[in-house]
Amino acid sequence: MRQAGPDDAAALSLVANAAFLDTYAMVLNSVDLLAHCLKNNGIETFAAWARDPGTILTLAEVEPGHAPVGYAVLTRPDLPIEPRPGDIELRRIYTLKQTHGSGVGPALMMRASEDAVRSGYRRMLLGVWEYNERARAFYGRNGFTVIGRRQFEVGAEVHDDPIYALSL
Repeated sequence: MRQAGPDDAAALSLVANAAFLDTYAMVLNSVDLLAHCLKNNGIETFAAWARDPGTILTLAEVEPGHAPVGYAVLTRPDLPIEPRPGDIELRRIYTLKQTHGSGVGPALMMRASEDAVRSGYRRMLLGVWEYNERARAFYGRNGFTVIGRRQFEVGAEVHDDPIYALSL
């Protein structure tokens, strides 16, 4: 687990696309799925986040070779709720399916929480696909509670997703 910078943008893009495809390939239309990945998971997206002082990127790697297997992105909140002073959004947290059950996900969550607290934030927000039961259970185990809803578009599909919060 380490903080990522601009030089990690390509690795972050690759693991982001792999994890998104891995998570949603069986449930989303392929045209929408691929368009979403190309639009939201490009190298420039991660390079811009890495240059933004209000964003914290974490990259999870495995030994040997430091292959990327997961990542987390903390940003200023961009959710349809009234943000409080001290809020930060866990915009993304993903791991490759091969790491499920290995502790990588909980380690990424712990690192994101520690980074948020160290940066002075008091509450972490996130949105998640309403039918991603694995992720929702993970957030519940980590103390998050539902505080609202948002609409999230992937191509032509609009999803009504819960918004979670965790006091830090």
